[in-house]
Amino acid sequence: MDTDLTGKVALVTGGSRGIGRAIALGFARAGAQVVVASRKQAGVDAVAAEIRQLGGTALEIAAHLGDDQAIEARVENALAAFGRIDVLVNNAYWAAHHPFHEIPEEVWDRTLDVCLKGYFLCGQQAARAMIDQGDGGCIVNISSVHAHRVWPGDTSYGVAKAGINRLTQTMAVDLGPHRIRCNAVQPGYVDTHRAFGDPAPEYGSAPPHLHSFIPLRRHTTPEDIGRAVVFLCSPAGACISGVSLPLDGGLLATGVPG
Repeated sequence: MDTDLTGKVALVTGGSRGIGRAIALGFARAGAQVVVASRKQAGVDAVAAEIRQLGGTALEIAAHLGDDQAIEARVENALAAFGRIDVLVNNAYWAAHHPFHEIPEEVWDRTLDVCLKGYFLCGQQAARAMIDQGDGGCIVNISSVHAHRVWPGDTSYGVAKAGINRLTQTMAVDLGPHRIRCNAVQPGYVDTHRAFGDPAPEYGSAPPHLHSFIPLRRHTTPEDIGRAVVFLCSPAGACISGVSLPLDGGLLATGVPG
C-alpha cells in the first residue's frame, strides 16, 4: 500500500498533543514536511522537536484558530517556509458542556468559531493555495461520532461536528475539479488526556467497563486516527473524497448510547 508522502507539506492544526500530535508524527513518518499549529508555543515546539528527532522537517506555529488573521498568517507562514501546502488537517478543538437551556452565548460562539468557522476559514486558505499550485491536494477535517449521536450537554459541540460533516461534503464537491480531495474522520471514545485526565495514562489503559459497549472492546487511540488520516491523504486513498469515516470500534453501528 502506497502511503509515501515524501516531498509533500502537511499543515496540522491542533497539533500540539493527543490526536493532533499523532497525526503530525504520522505524516513525518510517511516522509512529509509538517507544519505543527496550535495555541501554545510550548506544545508545538515539543511536537516539532519530536519530528526532528525522527529525522523529519517541521515548522511550529502558535496561533488561535478562532482568529481570522491568525488563520491567514499560519497558511502564509507555511507557504513562506516550504513554498506549498499539499495537505491540511483541521483538528483544532474546544468544547464546554451544558444543558441546552443553560448554554451561555459565549460558549456557543467560541465552540462554533473554533470547531466549525475555523475549519471553514483554514480550509478556504489552504484550498486557494492548492488551486494556485495546480496539482491537487487533500483536506481532512476531524469530526466526531457526536455528529450523529446525542449525549446530554453536547449541543454546541455536536452541532459543530455535524456541520463539519456537511462542510466536508460541500468542499469535496466544489474542490474536486481542482483535484483536491476532502474527507472527515469521526473518532469515537479516544484514549487521551481528554478522556482520562492529564497527564494521559498509557494508551490502551482505559478501564474495561468504559468500553464494554464498543464492539471491538477497545477505545480508539490517537495513533489509530493518525494512521487513518495519513492513508486518506496518501496515494493509497487517491479515489476517496466526500467521506466521513467513523473511527469508533463499531460504536455507531450498535445504536446503543455510550
